[in-house]
Amino acid sequence: MLHRSMSTNSITVKLRLDDVLGDLQHARRTGNIGRLALLAYCEVRRWARIAGEQALAEHSTELVMKSPHSTRDEFLSGVDSLIEELQSARSRLD
Repeated sequence: MLHRSMSTNSITVKLRLDDVLGDLQHARRTGNIGRLALLAYCEVRRWARIAGEQALAEHSTELVMKSPHSTRDEFLSGVDSLIEELQSARSRLD
């Protein structure tokens, strides 16, 4: 029984990551800065904490909460980096 609930939790973590990644990638393609900030700060951080990815949670917090970015491109570069980290986390879960 324990094995069954553990695999269900693992599947839930993977599916939630897929949702977060898809939302981030869509917002990035459309250039929706506000949505990117919300997803990075709330959704990525929440997922990372649940999945035990503390470094990823800290990165998402820094991306949004550190002093203002000097340019839009600087922020988008940080989002791209965050997306790459999430993709790496996804491959680790497989």
